[in-house]
Amino acid sequence: MRKHQQLRVWQEAMDLVVAIYSMTSSFPSVERYGLASQMQRAAVSVPSNIAEGAARGSKPDFLRFLHIARGSLSELETQCQIAQRLGYMDDISALELAINSVFSQLGGLIRHLKASL
Repeated sequence: MRKHQQLRVWQEAMDLVVAIYSMTSSFPSVERYGLASQMQRAAVSVPSNIAEGAARGSKPDFLRFLHIARGSLSELETQCQIAQRLGYMDDISALELAINSVFSQLGGLIRHLKASL
């Protein structure tokens, strides 16, 4: 098992990807290459950046990729709110909880790495 796979934040981010793909599968076909695709890419970016940063081998690099992951997560949160406003998603509270959990864990990991520099 690689280092990033042991991180709870990566595991939860992977679960979030699955949830986003599941939710966007019911979007109108006109959104297949629009909002649904953007949401999927943003979701995939979160665990991908955690993994890439962990594999870089230095704390500064890991920190940079964690910040990128957090940016993608904020992008995803905004896109979920847009989807709800457009009527594509009824209740996003479970997604918001998952996003908040990953965001919080990323923040804690960032603080921990900064303190150890």
